[in-house]
Amino acid sequence: MVVNWGRNPADLMLHDLKEKYEAQAPSPAFSRLYTDDQELGHMFAVLHKKLNAHFEAINGRAKTTRHYWADNSRDLIALIDELNEDRHSLKRAGIDVALDERYQEAIERCEPWLSQSGGSTIPYDFEQIEIVKYEPIFNRAADTIKLKKQDSAVKLKTIGEGSYAIVFSYVDPDYGKKFAVKRAKRGIGERDLARFKQEFDVMKRLSFPYIVEVYKYDEGRNEYRMEFCDETLRTYIATRNNRLSFSSRKRIALQFLYGINYIHQEGLLHRDISLQNVLVKVFGMGAVLVKLSDFGLVKEKSSDFTRTHTEMRGTIRDPLLHDFKTYSAVNEMYSIGSVLSYIFTGRESLKADGDEMSRIVQKCADLNTANRYQSVLELVADVERLEATQPTDAPA
Repeated sequence: MVVNWGRNPADLMLHDLKEKYEAQAPSPAFSRLYTDDQELGHMFAVLHKKLNAHFEAINGRAKTTRHYWADNSRDLIALIDELNEDRHSLKRAGIDVALDERYQEAIERCEPWLSQSGGSTIPYDFEQIEIVKYEPIFNRAADTIKLKKQDSAVKLKTIGEGSYAIVFSYVDPDYGKKFAVKRAKRGIGERDLARFKQEFDVMKRLSFPYIVEVYKYDEGRNEYRMEFCDETLRTYIATRNNRLSFSSRKRIALQFLYGINYIHQEGLLHRDISLQNVLVKVFGMGAVLVKLSDFGLVKEKSSDFTRTHTEMRGTIRDPLLHDFKTYSAVNEMYSIGSVLSYIFTGRESLKADGDEMSRIVQKCADLNTANRYQSVLELVADVERLEATQPTDAPA
């Protein structure tokens, strides 16, 4: 029977690679470390077992004769070459495999003295290799993050995905605290990657309680770390809409507005305000902290990232806006009003009940931009004057 593997070189490469390792006997002691990876777990277990056998033998010989046998030396050289070639093949197929830094360092320390003939002389000052038996040494880079204080990689969990980036969460073992990682998708265009880097640069220089804090950019992976937020504004309101008091909604609205006012005062326009891009940190007793995120379409006075209608990817868009070339604070006011309306009603339609809050929302979205709020400060003043219509039953 002829099996058709298709014409995709990456698929053929993966098939041959997996077939090569499937022919090698598994070892339960190592297979159990890679049960989460059905596709490459067997391959990783085989290589892990081979590396451990060599490193344990080298540690023993370093304490005695300091001579590593000729056949073993050649075998380890071949294993290192095979490991490098296979990781390169996987990378070409779009799979980036990370090797534990302890083992990567061990390989780099062994390579200079390994010989193809006559055995290898282990240096007098050779430090013992730390043998890893009970945790994986291979991880798909897309599923892990390497922390400075941790020897092994930390697992990532996917929590969100946008047009050009994926967001993960992880728990830092040192602090027992959750953080997030935002990673640019593989293969995105140069312009979107430039936007992604600009997003980090902009957020890094901002410092305000209602803006998501970012920490470090990794050029190799095109990702950055940031504070973790529990929910989007959409989810937070939707799951609590029947029990949120007016006072709680007002405090959430003001936090949102203070954040927008801050970035406007910094000479920036967000241009992608939506219920997904406003995040919420949830604390005990129902207290929350609003955080603005997703600055990928942010506009600075010095930026030239404004071209066509196709770049208008914001979820809430001013119907009067035809492209980003003329985008201004009054256009941003429309999406601000839409978010405010959702905060106070839990409905994704502009509030029009004839009350004071409805008047505020309608002024944000007026079809004549001259009648809209011309600055967020004006809007903040009106929202601050709103009176609670029911008692406060929970902090926000």
